[in-house]
Amino acid sequence: MENKVKVSRVEKNLTQQLLANKVGVTRQTISLIEKGAYNPSLNLCLEICYVVGKTLDEVFWIEKGEE
Repeated sequence: MENKVKVSRVEKNLTQQLLANKVGVTRQTISLIEKGAYNPSLNLCLEICYVVGKTLDEVFWIEKGEE
């Protein structure tokens, strides 16, 4: 699943570990989400958005054809 988690995380000066700690998952889970190799639950998506201060659309919405 394509997303903008890494860009959003870096804009907030967060490491993968810091983001993982704030949302209650492992650093490896954040890495997999950023690579598009893991589809997070809606609750996890929301938690990530709250931490980076962005909406679901800003972080997880990909226009058709951008994949």
